[in-house]
Amino acid sequence: MSATTTNDLPLQPSLALRIGLWIAQALLFALFAFAGVTKLFTPIPELAQMMPWTGDHSATFVRIIGLIDLAGGLGILLPSLTRIMPRLTVLAALGCATLQVFAFVFHLSRGEGAVTPLNIVLLALSLFVLWGRNGKAPIAPRG
Repeated sequence: MSATTTNDLPLQPSLALRIGLWIAQALLFALFAFAGVTKLFTPIPELAQMMPWTGDHSATFVRIIGLIDLAGGLGILLPSLTRIMPRLTVLAALGCATLQVFAFVFHLSRGEGAVTPLNIVLLALSLFVLWGRNGKAPIAPRG
């Protein structure tokens, strides 16, 4: 039995849910894109002052993490915004959530527990987008 209204039309997600998802997507885009661009273009010695772990790993590793962050941020927002392959938003949300689990463990292993609240917030927002765009309020593709 599917959820329907008295007119047999599918139930629409609430306006609050749709707005919340767009806000979460915009925040994730901004945070991941900023982190990605920062890791890609900031000189490693300067970056290591902001993020100590970057000074302990190769520049290649840091730049790859920057690319992953940037791709996650773009993937969270652009497919939904353009309605071109919007299911990619769900995959990006899954990827961002997975990245935050690894980042959380990584920071704890280095004794950097003070930075893990941000990982938890990003994980929660990513899971919210994953849940919302996967079933509760998906974005229909163009055409």
